[in-house]
Amino acid sequence: MTPSFHESYEVVVVGAGHAGCEAAMATARMGLRTALVTLNLDLIAQMSCNPAVGGIAKGHLVREVDALGGIMGEVTDAVGIMFRLLNTSRGPAVWSPRAQCDKKQYRIKMRQVLEGERNLMIKQAEVVDLVIEDGQVRAVALRDGRVVAAQAVVITTGTFLNGLIHCGEQTYPAGRSGEPPSVMLGEKLRNLGLRCGRLKTGTPPRLDARSIDWSRFEVQPGDPEPTPFSFRTEKIERDQVVCHIAFTTEETHRVLRENIHRSPLYSGQISGVGPRYCPSIEDKIVKFPDKARHQIFLEPEGLDTNEIYVNGMSTSMPIDVQAAMVRSVPGLERAEMIRPGYAIEYDSVDATELAPTLEVKRIRRLFLAGQINGTSGYEEAACQGIMAGINAGCAIKGLPPVILDRTQGYTGILIDDLINKGTNEPYRMFTSRAEFRLQLRIDNADQRLTPIGRRVGLIGDDAWQRFCAKQERMARVRQFLNASALAQRLKRPEVTIEQLAPELREKLGIEVKMLELKAIETEIKYAGYLAQQQKHIEQLKKAESRRIPESFAFHGLPGLSREVVEKLERVRPLTLGQAGRIPGITPAALSIINVYLDLPARRGLMADG
Repeated sequence: MTPSFHESYEVVVVGAGHAGCEAAMATARMGLRTALVTLNLDLIAQMSCNPAVGGIAKGHLVREVDALGGIMGEVTDAVGIMFRLLNTSRGPAVWSPRAQCDKKQYRIKMRQVLEGERNLMIKQAEVVDLVIEDGQVRAVALRDGRVVAAQAVVITTGTFLNGLIHCGEQTYPAGRSGEPPSVMLGEKLRNLGLRCGRLKTGTPPRLDARSIDWSRFEVQPGDPEPTPFSFRTEKIERDQVVCHIAFTTEETHRVLRENIHRSPLYSGQISGVGPRYCPSIEDKIVKFPDKARHQIFLEPEGLDTNEIYVNGMSTSMPIDVQAAMVRSVPGLERAEMIRPGYAIEYDSVDATELAPTLEVKRIRRLFLAGQINGTSGYEEAACQGIMAGINAGCAIKGLPPVILDRTQGYTGILIDDLINKGTNEPYRMFTSRAEFRLQLRIDNADQRLTPIGRRVGLIGDDAWQRFCAKQERMARVRQFLNASALAQRLKRPEVTIEQLAPELREKLGIEVKMLELKAIETEIKYAGYLAQQQKHIEQLKKAESRRIPESFAFHGLPGLSREVVEKLERVRPLTLGQAGRIPGITPAALSIINVYLDLPARRGLMADG
């Protein structure tokens, strides 16, 4: 070991949020000595916004993380206090699980899981610099003076890079409330020449449950039979809590309108762009002036706390305005505010700086994951974390990278969107982003991705045996249904798998889970649509299979505009299909590239090196 290095690991992961935990666990399970460096050991996997996991499309991401061998799903199942399967009134492609979690227990359980992994060491320290030699990251420097060598580094700093909190006219540097920002590392990334932007997110006030008149609100219970997130969870048997539904009033809107000039969003105090699909309450009032009321949800933050999260009332208004706003809601007239809401601005890196592996193009073995790449949400962070971890491990071990395409999962869609298009606002996953969402259901995430997790070493023997046994059970059910003509009956809208389940179990003599039977029912009822989508998938894969050599020089091609060339050179697409998803790249431009890929004379168009 080089004398200037005080410690040495194969992988160093910077930041222990939801992306960092998944990245560190992935590399450790791949057999690599991993250090997870965080500012505060007691706040690992802190749910700094709503202590909930999943939701529309986000639940798909958690299922995919779990199918690959990640940990968010199993931790959620262990500490979830209210589970709901959303969108069940619509088709199975958009069914999405969601769970309200016990905030404190989530981070305790996550730390237990991390500390149970023998290849993983957790360190409390601040990373302030990166040691880069010959275009490759070699180490991280800590504020206390230590230099830690690494063969790969994954940065997952969330909102901490040059974080600035806004609460009314008050501003102060912070990574999140009560924690210092990461300033020196943020400056290092800018000095490396990475294009950076400024984004903003926010959080609502928290209330004391004892000061709320619960009789004034509609009760929102969880599902009688909770749907687990993890394919390895047999059943959720814990008692569930309820949430409550409330609405803003005209008085709420009056308070906000009269004080809008004091909002950092409208005074010019905040320059960062906030999430379009999760706006602050003052943003809703301004942008939807004709709407008489807005729905809010009162959600408990845990079983042993009185703290209530006011979902739908995110704000950066001054504290006195927040208090008036809260008390304008019937049932909250005497509500005590435990913590005020606030907005936070932070630096993010333009994700077009990244390869599909989430490796920085210009610095080998340096990977970025999570909100630093412009996303919002725990789930979007987690799926990037596991993919960055897998690819960091593959790079060290000399294995081919793992790149999920848009036909394999929402994770592949998210990464593909980010690296090709970038984002000028916090990116949030939606089912509408998927071209083939009927193929990307929550019930078949393991079928799509668990073999990949097994191949890279994240799926252990026991989990793999359970997976194989499940596939065998489902194959037997499919075979029986087709042989007995029950499949034809099941295609009729009025016939459900629940009606056939007793007969299936009796005839087959095996115990098949209802979730497995529902997956088979979907395959049968939507067989025509699935076959049609499969044809489109094969067409897309043909375009994806057309590789563009790394040395291919776009600037030498006649017929391409300067703007098109600049975009192609910046993103450096690996395939013709990826090039086609870059905004502004026309079919005509793709045709030109395709022609020159075919010409033997293209050798003369290759750039040096």
